[in-house]
Amino acid sequence: MKQFIYLSIISMALVACGGKAKTTQPVAETVNSGNTITLTDAQLKNAGIVTGNIEQKEISSVLKLNGMVDVPPQNMVSISVPLGGYLQSTNLLPGMHVNKGDVIAIMEDQQYIQLQQDYLTAKARITLLENEYYRQKDLNESKASSDKVFQQAEADYKTQKVLVSALNQKLQLAGINVSQLNENNISKSVNIHSPINGFVTKVNVNIGRYVSPTEVLFELVNPTDIHLALKVFEKDVDKLFIGQKVVAFTNNNPAKKYDCEVLLIGRDISADRNTDVHCHFEAYDKTLIPGTYMNAEVQVKNKRAQVLPEDAVVRFENKNYVFTKQAANRFAFTEVRTGITENGFIEVEDAEKLAAGEVVVKGAYSLLMSLKNKSEE
Repeated sequence: MKQFIYLSIISMALVACGGKAKTTQPVAETVNSGNTITLTDAQLKNAGIVTGNIEQKEISSVLKLNGMVDVPPQNMVSISVPLGGYLQSTNLLPGMHVNKGDVIAIMEDQQYIQLQQDYLTAKARITLLENEYYRQKDLNESKASSDKVFQQAEADYKTQKVLVSALNQKLQLAGINVSQLNENNISKSVNIHSPINGFVTKVNVNIGRYVSPTEVLFELVNPTDIHLALKVFEKDVDKLFIGQKVVAFTNNNPAKKYDCEVLLIGRDISADRNTDVHCHFEAYDKTLIPGTYMNAEVQVKNKRAQVLPEDAVVRFENKNYVFTKQAANRFAFTEVRTGITENGFIEVEDAEKLAAGEVVVKGAYSLLMSLKNKSEE
């Protein structure tokens, strides 16, 4: 009986020693050496690492631009009064629509009265000088009057014609209809008419104010021919051509797309190293107001490129990296230059450094976290 108990105690001691030895066996851990990381089989499985080779695909790049809705100079009008005067009346407000030929303001000044008086007086006198000119011409031909008298009559008549013509042009410039002007309808005021169909963008005056010839009373715009003016950097100008299709959208409603076409490409580069590219909207939309900021996307030419899935590339400290497979469980952290991104793939511009081995295409972010966390311990 004592032998049995003794053997039992020895057996239990051996079992206990065996269990202790098992629990103290070392477990493999992540090994980090510089830009290389080695994982255990379990870690490799848990991280869901998948590797693959770089491949060649045909991709098209999307050039992303920004700019604003613009109006060509011929569709913008600044209204001023060439002879100045006092603003008698106007009903314009910013945003109001006007038609070509509408009376948008009435100006008055005593100089308008004086100008009409001078014109009618000069026009009346020209008849007398014309008759005198022809009379002296006949007398001179018959040698009944001297050449000097005839030449004086001729000079007076031509001078008066010049005066009448100049006063006629001044009246038209002031907006006075010369054909209807006579001694019975001299007016102290003139009407200002809208030269275009469009909208009022600015009203710079008020009733009763004196306006000099250099001041702008109103600003009008015709938005039916609005353009999209885009800023394009110098390095991207050669990717664009006249007639190229552009898709634009606003920040407020990015889902609504506007189809455009490149109309004009600037021929000078600004100090900021960009130039203006003007695009024409294929359909006019009255909700687009000049000055509205817009984004635009331009599809440029397709090309063959070496690409990887986007998940294969991780960004760290403003640089792009991939993990290349060195051995079964060992991966190297490799910097790469990237280019175009399309449909989940990204171009690798220096693909020659990856051509000989496999690249982690899934789980690269987990490797980055493990690598950098171990580096900080």
